[in-house]
Amino acid sequence: MAIDALRHYPTRDELPRWLIAGFLAGALSVLIFHQATIAVLAAMEVIKSAPYSTAPTSPWGVPQIWSTVFWGGVWGVLLAAVLGRMATGRLLVAALIFGAVLPTLVGWFVVAPLKGQPMAAGFVPSRMWLGPVINGVWGLGTGIGLALARRLFRRGA
Repeated sequence: MAIDALRHYPTRDELPRWLIAGFLAGALSVLIFHQATIAVLAAMEVIKSAPYSTAPTSPWGVPQIWSTVFWGGVWGVLLAAVLGRMATGRLLVAALIFGAVLPTLVGWFVVAPLKGQPMAAGFVPSRMWLGPVINGVWGLGTGIGLALARRLFRRGA
């Protein structure tokens, strides 16, 4: 089992390319999976947020979507670095869990207070589940992107 896991890990020469793939997978996952989840939740009137928001963010006024895409890429690099040894099936499950937990906790306990918002969605359960769902779908999308990148690497693309 351990040998099987190591077989899937990028070699030292592939590591920079793997981390770039992580950034691209994470960024694209925001555009495809994360924002689609927000669109579905908004259409169901579960949330008021609109997908692909171009509202300016603080402090530099970058449109929200591009800020989210950038941070999705940064999280994608971390996900690729941490989960790179996993076989595809395990990678997808672990990426979903990674996305549901880590970015959500940082959003709740670091980002929200910095923005003057209540921590953990104010600890209101009817709002707290949104972060893990939206970020979990992002993680799954990033895992799919990494699995596709791994296949491309093996083909020599």
